[in-house]
Parts: sequence; C-alpha cells; structure tokens
Amino acid sequence: MDRAELSITVHRTGDEVVLRLAGEIDMLTAAQLSTVVNEVLAEPPPRIVLDLAGVTFCDSQGLGTLVVLSRKASHSQCLLILSNVGDFLLRVLDITGLRSALMIRNETPSG
Repeated sequence: MDRAELSITVHRTGDEVVLRLAGEIDMLTAAQLSTVVNEVLAEPPPRIVLDLAGVTFCDSQGLGTLVVLSRKASHSQCLLILSNVGDFLLRVLDITGLRSALMIRNETPSG
C-alpha cells in the first residue's frame, strides 16, 4: 500500500556536490537516484557526497545502483563518497562484500 519514497536534495558547495537522501533506495527509487547523479555528472565536480543519514532502507537493487554510480563517477574523474552510512547498511555492505567497492566517509561520533 505505502509507496517507497525517496527525496533527494542537492547542495553544491565549492568543489563538492552533496546529495542528501531521505527514504528508501530500492527497485522503485533507484532510477530516480541514478537520474539525479547522472545530471550532476553532466558537469562532474571533484566529489559527489551521498549523505545517507535519512535513508531507512536499501535493497540489493539500491546497492547495485550505488556501485554502478560510483564506477560512473570515477570514469568522469569524480569521487563518489557515501557519508552517514547507517549500521544496517554497513552490515549489508560487509555481507555482500561491496564495502570495498564503495568509498565511505563516516564522521566518527565523538566520545
């Protein structure tokens, strides 16, 4: 019944473009994410940061999309970085062995 929603806000700061994602990355929303990243890559910045703080769910299709986008970015001499990756997503990346295929920059919480 309830449709998966993904909202993407784009912030450009100097030499990086930050995409704040909120909601679910799955087969229904992965294309939307691809579209936004592809638009950014039309004039590739040095870095694209995907802020996943608001992501509640990511399925295998979502993961695959992240890997594809990461490769696409590097072809454009652009670095795709994931930040604020949730514990559940880190676990999934470990299990699937995809963690090494992605650049993850998590600010370590102080304390």
